[in-house]
Amino acid sequence: MTVSPAIGRVGAAWRAARSVTPAGHLDAAGCNVPSDRVLDAVTGRLRRERELGGYRAAPDLTGARASLAALVDAEPGDVAFLESGTEAMAALLGGWRLGPGSRVGCTRAEYGSTFMLLRRLAARRGWRLIELPLDGAGRLDPDGLRARLRSGLALVVLSHVGSHHGVVQPAAEAGALCRAAGVPFVLDVCQSLGHVEVRGAGANAYVGTSRKWLAGPRGVGFLIVPGLTDTMDTPAPTLAGHIWNDPSEPWGGLGESGRSGNSPLESWGDRGRSWGESPELWDGSAVGEASRPVPGAARFETSEAAVAARAGLGVAVREHHELGPPAVHAHLAELGRTARGLLDGAGGWRVAEPLDEPSALVTLRPPPDDTAARAAVRAAEASLLVGVVPVARAPLHLREPVLRISPPPGTPVETFEALARVLATH
Repeated sequence: MTVSPAIGRVGAAWRAARSVTPAGHLDAAGCNVPSDRVLDAVTGRLRRERELGGYRAAPDLTGARASLAALVDAEPGDVAFLESGTEAMAALLGGWRLGPGSRVGCTRAEYGSTFMLLRRLAARRGWRLIELPLDGAGRLDPDGLRARLRSGLALVVLSHVGSHHGVVQPAAEAGALCRAAGVPFVLDVCQSLGHVEVRGAGANAYVGTSRKWLAGPRGVGFLIVPGLTDTMDTPAPTLAGHIWNDPSEPWGGLGESGRSGNSPLESWGDRGRSWGESPELWDGSAVGEASRPVPGAARFETSEAAVAARAGLGVAVREHHELGPPAVHAHLAELGRTARGLLDGAGGWRVAEPLDEPSALVTLRPPPDDTAARAAVRAAEASLLVGVVPVARAPLHLREPVLRISPPPGTPVETFEALARVLATH
């Protein structure tokens, strides 16, 4: 296979940016290795907070937002920082105003935490979860999605690349079908942004994380919402993301009797009541919301956070742009194909994805006389860091735990050969 100079230099440049990399690191899908510049950005920001005070030292994250937004053809104002991909998905779906009976489409391969959230929201709000069909490789069937859309869906949620399975879902095709049907589309890019191409999906919202293929710090997730609608808001308003409709009347302008301009506190005092007699501050009878969201994605953002980590993510994304996203994607796809070719069949272990799948997330099913947990222990003894994916990660798709291999850029072929020997010895 001929490798272009741009692809060939990616691994060397990525490694050169890191003075320290764990030996045998094959867990980019779990937690990747930040560069020296990212480390310096985080520690430098913390020093500045100590010297100036946290709020005075607050960084301008406009550049970080712009770099993230560019990866999906969005705008800086479409980006909100949160604490993790899970928190970002909860903020997005938890506040989405869909009425009882709304049909929400997702696949059996959906990430366990998201599926758990959808189940809870369906139970509490009367939504109906509709299965989107997969083919034999675990890939979304576009014809099946088209049929589900014809039957009526209010929302589609899809993981671009699963945590438990390295198949790349046809996000661009799914997005086009949803747009044609006028149905909002949410794309989970926690395992795809920085790994495979995401532009062109045309999603209303993207949910992502820092620590995986973008190689940023832990403790940062994000939402990118180029398709924000009036039905999208957070589950709970905050002063950072919402504005009082009438700051002078935070009780909604209602007193105990429901008459405008008569505060509950005033009415209790005037009539000689004690707090124990009527503890209600508001009886819920006011019409309309007391607050409204600010424009753009800022409504989802938390103001108190690990700001230094957010600044570090901005540096990591800029480094990704400097390497060239298409070259990074091609390099990682090549690593994935190499790993699958060397590991499939070793010691009876079988690769779960097609061998030529264009991703670097590789999962292996164990033979009858071995397990993913035991193989991970043997790998650690050989100074190899791999992942074990439990069934709970995808409860409707996984039948048993699998071993996950996710090489970061620049992983030498000798690392895969060493793992093949570990798998063959059990």
